[in-house]
Amino acid sequence: MGRSVLVTGGNRGIGLAIATAFAEAGDKVAVTYRSGEPPAGFLGVKCDITVPEQVDAAFTEIEAAHGPVEVLIANAGITRDTLLLRMSEDDWQSVIDTNLTGSFRVAKRAAKGMLRLKRGRIVFISSVVGMLGSPGQVNYAASKAGLIGMARSMARELGSRGITTNVVAPGFVETDMTAVLPEETQKQYLGQIPLGRFGLTTEIANAVRWIASEEAGYITGAVIPVDGGIGMGN
Repeated sequence: MGRSVLVTGGNRGIGLAIATAFAEAGDKVAVTYRSGEPPAGFLGVKCDITVPEQVDAAFTEIEAAHGPVEVLIANAGITRDTLLLRMSEDDWQSVIDTNLTGSFRVAKRAAKGMLRLKRGRIVFISSVVGMLGSPGQVNYAASKAGLIGMARSMARELGSRGITTNVVAPGFVETDMTAVLPEETQKQYLGQIPLGRFGLTTEIANAVRWIASEEAGYITGAVIPVDGGIGMGN
């Protein structure tokens, strides 16, 4: 029958690759999106995860169509990059509200159903930046680092009920965001990556699908780097 899977921000990039990987494995996949059109082949639910009422309504719709969410991939996120002294209160708050608080919000809502089922998988999509830091990304790095502490706390709270909580931390990945970087910047990044290339969205998706599988049932509170080696030792 497949599991009920929700991928937030699943309409493009890494999120869409993750949604596709689960669908190909036979799961029933819903994706949330904030703007544009939902991708074909999934249950698309328009939802701004910074609005509690929209999150609750999205889960209600998904539960009616697919049953309680058994696998949550908290992927939705934004960037507002700028140097610290130029970073406005809104630049800071909007990134924290979406990336960190939004992830807390969807995880809390998903956990209610998982506790009743006595099983579940929660995966937060962090970033190597959350551990290494990056100039111009104080807000983004803080939000992604926060996911790790949140995941590990949830792992301790929810583990006794058969719910695992893990983090996947991508490095630099071939997406629309990296494609627009200046060539010189791309060369600088590539020079720091032991494997000498950017990752593929499918490589992130495969790691996420595995950590949410039965095969990974004894792993919780872990941070899985998928970064070509750039963050090793962190």
